[in-house]
Order: sequence, then C-alpha cells, then structure tokens
Amino acid sequence: MHSQQVTAKQPSSDRVERDVPGLWSSASGADPAPLMFDVIIAGCGPTGAMLAAELRLHDVRVLVLEKETEPASFVRIVGLHIRSLELMAMRGLLDRIRRHGRQRPAGGFFAAIPKPAPKGLDSAYAYLLGIPQPVIEHLLEEHAIELGAQVRRGCAVAGFEQDDEGVTVELADGEQLRSRYLVGCDGGRSTVRKLLGVGFPGEPSRTETLMGEMEVGVPQEEIAAKVTEIRETHQRFWLRPFGEGVYSVLVPAAGVGDRAQPPTLEDFQQQLRTIAGTDFGVHSPRWMSRFGDATRLAERYRVGRVLLAGDAAHIHPPIGGQGLNLGVQDAFNLGWKLAAQIRGWAPETLLDTYQAERHPVAEDVLDNTRAQMELQSTEPGPQAVRRLLTELMDFDEVNRHLIEKITAIGIRYDFGEGPDLLGRRLRDIDVKQGRLYGLLHRGRGLLLDRTERLAVGGWSDRVDHLADPTAVLDVPCVLLRPDGHVAWIGDDQQDLDDHLSRWFGKPAN
Repeated sequence: MHSQQVTAKQPSSDRVERDVPGLWSSASGADPAPLMFDVIIAGCGPTGAMLAAELRLHDVRVLVLEKETEPASFVRIVGLHIRSLELMAMRGLLDRIRRHGRQRPAGGFFAAIPKPAPKGLDSAYAYLLGIPQPVIEHLLEEHAIELGAQVRRGCAVAGFEQDDEGVTVELADGEQLRSRYLVGCDGGRSTVRKLLGVGFPGEPSRTETLMGEMEVGVPQEEIAAKVTEIRETHQRFWLRPFGEGVYSVLVPAAGVGDRAQPPTLEDFQQQLRTIAGTDFGVHSPRWMSRFGDATRLAERYRVGRVLLAGDAAHIHPPIGGQGLNLGVQDAFNLGWKLAAQIRGWAPETLLDTYQAERHPVAEDVLDNTRAQMELQSTEPGPQAVRRLLTELMDFDEVNRHLIEKITAIGIRYDFGEGPDLLGRRLRDIDVKQGRLYGLLHRGRGLLLDRTERLAVGGWSDRVDHLADPTAVLDVPCVLLRPDGHVAWIGDDQQDLDDHLSRWFGKPAN
C-alpha cells in the first residue's frame, strides 16, 4: 500500500455523510478489515495531542501515531497567545500549563514593533505564556492519554486507502490499521497530505534564519549594547540570556539551504561576524536549527474521510508566534465536529464547516506573516513603511486591531446576519457557578439563559443549560458551541430550537 494506491475517487461534493455505503469503493475490491478505531491521528505534536483529547471527551476511540520514538530533546520556547490560553481554561488545563511557563505582557508581537498592548483587552487571560515546547507537548499528550487516547511512538504512516466505511492505514513496517477517519497532524512535510494528493500552493523560502541556544564568551553588557545597535536595522537578530550563561541566538543565514541539514556552530559564528562584526565567542551549543519564510496553505482540509490540521494544512514564518496556536485552535474547531459525526448526531453539513471556518483564518495568518516579514527587511522601502506603522500603532484602534489579529481573539466566523457577538468567542465571564469556562470542561455546548424561560430539551445529551439572570451579558441568552463561539443570540424558544438543530442535530426525543 503506497501513495499511488490511494485510488478512491473524489465525489462531486467534499461531504461524506456518516456511513452511507457506496460513496467510496475499496481500491482492492476486497472486503475491508474490521474497524479498530474511530479516528487515527498521524502526529503527536500539540495539534495531534489536542485533537485526540477533544475526541476522547466524546468517547471516540483514538489512536495517535508518532513517527519519532522520543520527544524532542531541545528546549525551544514557544508562546501561547490569548485565545489558546482561553481554550486551555475551557478544558481545565490552564493551571497545569501555567505552572511551567512564564507570563509576559501581550504586546510587541506584530513585526516585533515594541508597542504595549492596548488597555482593556476583552479577555481574562490578556498575556503571553512562554513555555518550553517539549513541556507543552508533553502536557498535552499526557492530557490525551489521561482521557483514554492511545499513543504509539516509532510508527510512521506509509500509505492508506479509504472506502465507504473507513480508512485502512499502512505503517512503515507493513502493519495495517483500520479506522473510520484519518487526520494528518504530521507537520509541514505531511505524509498524509502528500499521499492524499492535496495541493499545497504558496511561496518557497526566500530567506532563512539560524536559531539556537549556546554559551557565549563575552560580558552581558557588551552583548546587550551590540544587540541594541544591530536591531535598529536587523530585526532578525538577537542574543537573549537564557540562564546559566546560555543565550538564545537568532541570526540571518547566508542563504537558503537544505532544512533537513541542521546548521553548524561554524555557520552561527560566520553569520554573527558578518552581521555584528563579532561572533561573541559562542560555543557549546545545546541545539541549533534553521527556519525559512515559506508560506503555503493546503487547497483543501478534507477529502472524504481524511482531514488535515495544524502545519499539515498551513505553514508560514514563525514571526508573531502564531503557528502552534493556529494548530491547537484547528484541533478545537475540528474535535467536537468529528466526534459528532462519529457519534451519529452531526447535522449533514457540520463537518464541512471545519474547512469553511478554519481555512480563511489560516489565510489571514499567512497574510499577516507575509506583511511582518516585509517589515523586517533592511531595504529602505520596507524600513520606511515600518516607521510609518510604528507611528500608526500609537492609535489605540490600530494597535488593538493588530493585537487581536495575532492573538486570534478578533476571529468572527460567518454564522449569518446578527449582532456583532454572533460567531465570536465569548470571554470568560462570571456566572453564578463560578466562571463560564469552568462549565465547558466536558466539551459540550452550553445555553446561557438570562431569561430563565428557555430549555435545551432533546439536546440535553449534547448541550448543558445554565439559567443565570445575573450573568454579565448585553444580550438575553447565548448558545455556545463546544469551542466557545457564540452560535445563537436571542430569547425565543422556537428560534433556539432551530439553531440547536443547526449545530447539534436532531433532538434525542
């Protein structure tokens, strides 16, 4: 079973209903093996682990395949932005994660222009949480396993076939597994995406940057003065103390090379001398890597029973720190929808809304990272634009817009006409039972009813109901999806029932 054997032809519509036979045919014509899992996830990074946990909240049988035998050993710091922190709070994870991170103000994200965050950001979690990447990956994997997900390391997907009942996945060692759905969360070089034949248009890397952690041989004061001087024109340059004499080092590479080949200490020394006139005596590296500014977006997030999420669906420069956050937010959007499909209550088009909602979000992230990369150019034109934007960001509206864009709290999904809150996420407000997000730990919908007159009726197995006239809201009632986005606003029971059907399927009775 190899890539050329993924022969199931694409139907006229992307949509595949729950389990209608005959829409897909087995490539071999033989009866497929019995289903072993509901979902197989390729890749146990933050996206894959988060998706596994979201599925397990709904008792979906999940297997996560990770080709690496051991987690990454190098300690790269990543940042969780406001929206990701909110999602962690919704699942009761934030306190566990926050203990391992360091909070910093939510400002200076866009193109590293040093502006503070505007006052009054609409979130109880208006900060950045810096956390070592191996730590966040371990915590999310641990969370998924605690909920019952199976994780198998040292297992790489080599091929798959999909038919009218599910997907047969072949591993590199020849073992075959069977599931209803397969989700590729296997990174920018996704095997699943390539086997699926989904286009990945965009731009290749034009520049590369070296990044690593290593010791230095000159005093901190000398480093700080030189870095301040260089960063007036070179934004892709820093040496930041990391503790115990170790520095995080970022410097432009000499050109675009083979990213599969890690850089050497000599590469760092040479580029530091080229840019700063000194190599600062760097030595004893802990880890070294290179990243480019390639920008690509998958043409489709779904073909039948195979879906893509995280870096498998989109790659972009790391500026602004949006990549990990974008993938985790993909997982939150997809998890409850795929679970609904498997559990049998999903409305006909629910799974289609995954691409409809998340593809435009990724497009926007790609665009803003393209813009930020241009603003980091040393050429006179981009530098002039950077100076102008620095002035414009003194206006609260401009600064607020860019912060909300980077931190993803400005996202509004298109749910049709209605108040501005419709389609947006709802902040973590006080309710009579504590905090709103504390009511979303189980990954279910929630009706927040200030009128005390409404009911969720036959949807009570999927949607919780809180009657609370004291809730601080400017509208009478809201229906929240499991990802915290407002699906309905109003006070009429029939209108509510229509929207419950739209998002949560037919009532159970």
